[in-house]
Amino acid sequence: MPLTITAVRHGESESNVAFARAEAEGRAVVLGQPDGGVGLSELGRRQATALGRRLAQGDPQEVVWCSPYRRAVQTWELIAAELPEAPAVRFDSRLGDRRMGRLSGMNLAAIEQYYPEEVEVLLRRDHHHRPPAGESFADVAARVAEAVRDMRAECAGRRVLVVAHDAVVLMLRHVLAEAARAIEHVPIGNTSVSVWRSGELVIFNDVTHLGEMPA
Repeated sequence: MPLTITAVRHGESESNVAFARAEAEGRAVVLGQPDGGVGLSELGRRQATALGRRLAQGDPQEVVWCSPYRRAVQTWELIAAELPEAPAVRFDSRLGDRRMGRLSGMNLAAIEQYYPEEVEVLLRRDHHHRPPAGESFADVAARVAEAVRDMRAECAGRRVLVVAHDAVVLMLRHVLAEAARAIEHVPIGNTSVSVWRSGELVIFNDVTHLGEMPA
C-alpha cells in the first residue's frame, strides 16, 4: 500500500462557471466543447496555486497520478510550480471524470429540455444508472479500483498525489474503504484535499488553504 494517497480535485473550471451562471439566470446551457478540453477559470488557477503552496509545506509527494483532462493537467502544472521539486507525473485515463455521454456539457435545465426522462434518475444519483452512451458511478468505481490496484503494486511505501475530479474522489473513498462505506454523494470542493494514510482516511474534502479567496 502507498504510505499516503493524497487526492485533490481540480480548480474551478470554465464549465463550473458557465453552469453556475446559467443556474443563477434560470436558463439551459449546452457547452460546445469536449469535456476533456475544458480548462480552468481565473479563480481556478488561483485556487490551484494556493493548493500548491499548501502541498509545498507538507511531506513531499513522491509520485503523481493525474487525469489527462485539461483542467486537471493545468491544476497539476500550477501545483508543480509551487513545489521545491516536482515529482514524476503519470497521466492515467482511468482517473478521468465521469463520462456523461449525450448529456455531456448540459446543465440540469438543458437535460430537462432534451432528455426529461433522465432528470429524476440523475437527482437520485443511482449508482448503476448510465446516462445515454455514458458511464454509471459503478463504472467509474471499477476503473478507479483498477488504478488503485496498480498504485498498490507500483507505489508501495511511497507518497502518491492524485489530481482528478469529484467523481473520482468519491469513488476513491468507496474503493479504499473496500466498499464497506455507503457512497455519500457530498459536493467535493474545487482543489479540496483528501488523504489516506496506510489505507485509512484521515482528511476528507478539506479546502482550508483557500481561506476567504475572492471570486
